[in-house]
Amino acid sequence: MTGWLDSHCHLTADRYDADRTAVMERAREAGLSAMIAIGSGYGLEGNAPAVALAHEEPDVYAAVGVHPHEASEFEENFLENLRSWLRDERVVALGECGLDYHYMNSDAPAQRRAFAAQIALAREEAMPVSIHVRGDEPDAYGEMLDIWQSEGQGDLEGVLHCYTGQLEFARKALDQGLLVSFSGIVTFKRSHELREVARALPLDRLMIETDAPFLAPEGHRGQRNEPAWVGAVGKQIAELHGRTLTEVAEITTANARRLYRIDS
Repeated sequence: MTGWLDSHCHLTADRYDADRTAVMERAREAGLSAMIAIGSGYGLEGNAPAVALAHEEPDVYAAVGVHPHEASEFEENFLENLRSWLRDERVVALGECGLDYHYMNSDAPAQRRAFAAQIALAREEAMPVSIHVRGDEPDAYGEMLDIWQSEGQGDLEGVLHCYTGQLEFARKALDQGLLVSFSGIVTFKRSHELREVARALPLDRLMIETDAPFLAPEGHRGQRNEPAWVGAVGKQIAELHGRTLTEVAEITTANARRLYRIDS
């Protein structure tokens, strides 16, 4: 069976400081072939540890970016830091970046500026993008897609990570070259509508993730999430699509490897 690939996890989060090596070993024992360590979300310089970890672990790759929560800290000169990281052989994407109009840790104009600058940079560097979007539709979602179209100019690929939006928007995103990734939220007992979204989307455009240490799947709720549990997300997708675990692992892993240009 092709190994699972956790397309979005925060392996450098401080919640793993005491047992990071053991966490990665449990992931490998659970059949993971690769993990994408997301650098953004821990301060602008928090990207560096993700890149360093990717150099230390052959099955870990990094993504770097400015999280929308940190957009108010973003300055144009930081783009050169990002550019340097994006040219590192172990960095496979820009992200996560985007718009978050739920928590509003940075104001909306700052979020839009930071996101637009990053999409323009991703286009310059021909890098895929991992996108975070949250907030009442259509505001965050519509504005995110507008920026994606205007700054990406149809030349970019990317993924809506940890998708929780509506089916109509997901289909618009697919039309604009984006994939859709589901996390443990799709397994939650209350997530009936999200499961219907996942069922309706084509499997060859889906990815799976843990977003660990957040969003532990059903059966592990309340615990610190781990990449080892990405198979629980895959199992839910398999049930929704009437496919075997092997098929879902092969397809979602191939989708992620293709997007992030990781050789199998």
